[in-house]
Order: sequence, then C-alpha cells, then structure tokens
Amino acid sequence: MPKTVNLRPAVPWVELRATAKDWDEADPQLLRDMLAQMHLIRAFEESVLDLASQGLVHGPAHSSIGQEGGAVGSITGLRSSDGINGSHRGHHQFLAKALRHVHRGAYDLGAIVDDTTQDVLQRTLAEILGLAQGYCKGRGGSMHLQWHEAGALGTNAIVGGGVPLGAGNAWAQRHAGTDDVTFTYFGDGATNIGSVLESMNLTAAWDIPLAFFIENNGYAVSTNVDEVTGESRLSGRGPGFGIPSWRVDGMDPLAVHLATEAALDHMRAGKGPVVIEALVYRFFHQNGPYPGSAFGYRTKAEEAEWRERDPLEKVALEAIKRDVFTREQVDQVRAQAQDAMRAAVSALTEADPESQTGALRIRPELWPEPGFVDVGVRGDLSEIADARTLDPVALGVPATGIRTNADADTAATSPADAAQPETKTMKFVDAVAKVMERRMETDDRIIVLGEDVHRLNGGTNGATKGLTKRFDGRVLGTPISENAFAGLAGGVALDGRFRPVVEFMYPDFLWVAADQVFNQIGKARHMFGGHSAVPLVLRTKIAMGSGYGSQHLMDPAGIFATAPGWRVIAASTPADYVGLMNAALAIDDPVVVIEHVDLYAQKGEVLVDDWDYQLPFGKAAVRREGSEVTVLSYLSMVQHCLDAVDETGIDGEVIDLRWLDRASIDWQTIEASVKKTGAVLIVEQGAQGTSYGGWLADEIQRRLFDWLDQPVQRVTGSEASPSISKVLERAAIAGHEEVVAGLEQVRAQFGGR
Repeated sequence: MPKTVNLRPAVPWVELRATAKDWDEADPQLLRDMLAQMHLIRAFEESVLDLASQGLVHGPAHSSIGQEGGAVGSITGLRSSDGINGSHRGHHQFLAKALRHVHRGAYDLGAIVDDTTQDVLQRTLAEILGLAQGYCKGRGGSMHLQWHEAGALGTNAIVGGGVPLGAGNAWAQRHAGTDDVTFTYFGDGATNIGSVLESMNLTAAWDIPLAFFIENNGYAVSTNVDEVTGESRLSGRGPGFGIPSWRVDGMDPLAVHLATEAALDHMRAGKGPVVIEALVYRFFHQNGPYPGSAFGYRTKAEEAEWRERDPLEKVALEAIKRDVFTREQVDQVRAQAQDAMRAAVSALTEADPESQTGALRIRPELWPEPGFVDVGVRGDLSEIADARTLDPVALGVPATGIRTNADADTAATSPADAAQPETKTMKFVDAVAKVMERRMETDDRIIVLGEDVHRLNGGTNGATKGLTKRFDGRVLGTPISENAFAGLAGGVALDGRFRPVVEFMYPDFLWVAADQVFNQIGKARHMFGGHSAVPLVLRTKIAMGSGYGSQHLMDPAGIFATAPGWRVIAASTPADYVGLMNAALAIDDPVVVIEHVDLYAQKGEVLVDDWDYQLPFGKAAVRREGSEVTVLSYLSMVQHCLDAVDETGIDGEVIDLRWLDRASIDWQTIEASVKKTGAVLIVEQGAQGTSYGGWLADEIQRRLFDWLDQPVQRVTGSEASPSISKVLERAAIAGHEEVVAGLEQVRAQFGGR
C-alpha cells in the first residue's frame, strides 16, 4: 500500500470575514466615504439603465448594480498613482477610481457632489452615450472607459483581455522605483481564460505587484459558474501559481476593504501578486434593465435573497447601528446622488421635438464630428519630426557585400556631389544586435522580452547577442506564454515610462496572442480617444525554407497591414535595418519589424560608427530603375526580383518597399514608377491566404487604374502553408523561378514586346 502525503499550498489561501468588532473599529470617515461613493455609482447605473430603456444607449448597458461593494471596498484605499483596469462590466470600478481621484476621501454626507464630482459623472455618462465630451471622446462607450490621470487604465470588452495589460502596468510601476500597484478586475467567466492564467504565472514568476480581483457574480451571462469549472472557489486559482489568495463576501464592503489592505501590504512590500475573490451578485441581466429571472436562468427567490444583502444597505445598517450617521442622512445622500444624475442627463439630452410622448433625444451638438472617425488610428509622428534621417540608397551604400549590377545602377542614380560614406561589411543579424545595443545604451527606457532572448548568446538566432551582459534586468526571458508577455508589453507601453521590444520567435505565434496583438495593442490608441501612445516594437522572423513546417513559417505582413493601428517595416539590407529599427524605437505607435532568416547570415554594408540615423519615414528604395514593369517587393524577395530581372532581360524597376503599412507606404515612389511603366508585379514569398499583395494590388488599381495597361500581377506562394517535406516546402513558397514566371506573364500581357 503506497504512502500518501497531503500537500498544502505554498502560500496562504484564506476566507476573510468582517466581524462586529471590525465594524466597531472601522474609521467612521471610511464608512461615510463608502456610502457616498456607492450611492453615486448606484444612481449613475440606474440612470444608464433608464436611458437604455429609452433607446438612448447605443450598444450594451452592462449594469454593475449590486456589485458596488467590491469596487468601492477595494478602491477606497488606493492612490491616484495606483492603476486599475477592468472588463466590459466596469462602470462601478471606473467611477470608484475617478471619484477617489477627484475627491480623495473625506466626504461630507450633507454635500457629496461638488463641481469635480459632477464633471466625472457627466463625462462618464457622455462616454457611455458615445458623445464627444466623454473621456474617450465617445469611442469607448460603456466597455472602454479610460482616464489615465486618475489611474483608470481602461476597461475592456474582451473577457480577460485586459489582465495582461494590467500586468504590464504593474511591471512598469515596480521598475520605475515606486511601490504603486495595479488592480485588474474581471468576472468568474474570465478565470478560465488563457490570458488570465498565463498572467498569473508570469506575475508570480517576476514578483509583479498585480491584484487579480475576481468579481464572482455566479454567472457568465446565463451559465452558472458550477457548470464550467470543477473548483468554483475561484480564488483557488492563485495558490496553483504560488499567489496568496483571499476569498471575501463582496456584498460586505468593509470585508473587501480589509482583504484589500492585507493584499496591499503584500504587494507594496515587493512580494508579488495577489488574488482576491469577491462573491457579488449583479441584480440585473448581463445587459439591460431586466433581471436574470426574466430570461429563465435565475429564480426570483434567488434574486430576492441577494437583494436583501445589498451592499449599500449593509453599510447603512452597520453605520447607523454605531451612530456614525442616521437614516435621514442616508436618504439625503441618495437624493443628492439622484439629483446629480438628473443634472447630468439634462445636460446631455433634450426633449425630442418629433416625439408626441415627451421622449428624450441626445443633444445633436454633442455628437462627435463624423470626420473624427479615423483620427488617432495611429499617431501624427510629431515625435520624429526633428529626427536625423539618412538613406543609404541615396548615399550609394551597396545593398550587399559585393556590388551587383543592381547596386551599380542604384549608385549611379545618387547625387553627383554626395560624399561616399565609409562603410564596413557586417552580417545582417549582427547589425540587428548592434543597433539594439546602441539604442539600449542611449535610452534606458528600452527593455527586451521574449522566449530565450536572454540565453544562447543572443536568442535562437543571435539577434540579442551581448545584450544580457550589458543591460542587467532589461533583457527578460519569458515563459512560453505569448498572450501574457505580449499583453504585458502592451501595458508597459501604455504606461509610457518604458519602451518594450517584444520578440515572437516565429510569426505564427501571433495567433496565440492575437487578442493582445490586434484587439488590445493595435486598437488601444484609437479606442481610447486617440491620445494613448503605444510605443511598442514587435520583432519576428520569417523562416520559410528552414523546414519548420506549417505552424512556424508564415509571412505576417498581410495580417498586420490589414489590422488597424500597426506600422509595419521590413529591411532587406543591414544599413536599412539600422535606420528602420531606430525609427521604430522612436515612433509612439506599435511597430512590427519583420526579418527573414535568409538574410541573417548574409553580409552587407553598414556605415562605420553610425548607429543613430533613422531611415526617412515612409520612403521606399528603388533598387533598380526600369521602364517596362514596376516590381514591388520586400525582405529576401528583393534579391530574387533583381536576379529574375537580369535573367529575363525585362527592363523592370525594382522597388524595395521597406515601409509596408497603409499609413507609411511610399505612394509617391510607386505612383511615379507605375505612370512610367504601366504595369505592376507584386512579389512575396508566402501563402495566398495571408498575402500582403492582396490589399496592395487592390489599392494600386483604385489609385492608378488610368495608368495601368494590364491588371496588377502577383507572385505568391501556394494556398497551403509550407510543410516539412523539403520538396513540398519549396512547392509552397515563391522563389526565383516563380518571379521569372511572373515577369514573363507581364511580358505576355503586353504581347511579347
């Protein structure tokens, strides 16, 4: 018979309950503050539901009525510099943090609404209604509320999506030398989401001061928590990652406050993350003004039982019992909150002149201007307006270590009076590491993170060679958890004190972290009103031809170019890489830097002792001038294009795009070339389905149809992703032969001229 030993968690996991003595000893001002804030939030939410019932809330109205105790109990003790973020049901958390920021406690129950409080209520309501005066200028609505000044980092419509961002904010707080902390709020449904669990692991491994605050209201829409997990005590997630955890009655704001105080002591002491599970109950359905019983998944008896435990009434009864305030004062607080919301609603609505029943409408002058729709998808690049720029092509720097015919052509087109710069030969991958070393040397905000970037003498390809030894604590080897570390980097970038450089070992891994890459990082600036800089660089490499198969070899250019918010750059020479990476690290937008393993070992020319220039923004390189066809390509396919032009004898103008996204691409150079040649061949290596050339061909035909003498032609790989077999892999990707065939197709379209 084997012997068994019961294992215990390595960290505390406790249930905390407030006792009568705790209420006796509670600071009377704390109770007044909690009462005032909860009534302001309750009145706010009631107004939102009322407006929703009148059809004036465009989109969801995720009410937090019933859950105020968890938000106020946990936020009352926070500083403005402490951060919070939350989920789609986040009005109460946002308001608690904003009200705490503008009022800083010490409410007088006879006058709980001053001008700043009224402004918070009105601007928050305006945001939910989609109006220009909202905190995010109407773009965020109910689910995306952000006010950085107050430490409200942004609520999030993706279940669990904001948790890695919260981790990034907390990382930045700690590494900026503060003892500030971050709370990330989410519901019971999110505890089964990979990004949440990955972030628990990462924050525990790195001692990041993040509080995972679980609002366990028992239902993910209509699905009961017991249906979806074998351990419905959700705070049990914490000990599995070595995180101290508290379980508390969220309908008791004082109990939440006491648990939060213990958690804050732990985090501010530098001991890492915590989990707090608050048992709460939303009095209404997932969305809108009806109770859950109206939809059949809850009983009226259950709802009545929880309503008797209303957190507002809990504080009122306990405080009245101890003569902290009176029932009359409670009623007065309620009336003040309702008056404040009536004033806010009145400022934003008016009687609808076309209504026969006295219905309201939004005041027309308060809507955002339609022309604002795309403003802020990316920044205005003012941050690089005074940058020192240099274009190796214009200076005649050879594109490769040996000057080819194409290089000679390029050099011949350089200004006659341009001084030939001193260059030296260097491997492409060594230039990657060297420019990063130079930037980290001159800018201590830059950090590098990713899998194995700190080991193997520069990661799996040598791109971070030498950085770990020189920059202790700034080259961070991560767990295998792209969701967590990509999102953490996004949170670090949004904090603004650091510039993260993230490495995805292979671009296919972006699908693992797609929510963080596209829904979070890419959309953040625009979604939150256009003013949230996101200075993040994502490096990744294309490895087609290396035999790594269908899940490692994609070209991500087409995916990023069709996703809002991202800038995309791709260098085919070491000298270009230096200038492009320097630009990427200066731009306040997320930039994906695409590299290619075929280039890493190739040698090329770089400028001697100059690692500080930027490539001119949005400038393509004409690698070979020609008159018969415009050939557009990037990365390693540029050389294939040059070689194919030489082989076919077609007088092709080969343009190395370098900047690939729609906001940065060099239309001036493309248009000038197409007007000269009348034909376009877009050349890329990867699969048809994720093709970069698809959108580019469409845009060229829209812009330049009158100058085209034939349809835009394209060279791509096949429909299938490259597979392991060497023969099938080659069949799946484009190379020299396919470019030759593409050029011959262009010639055939011209009738063989």
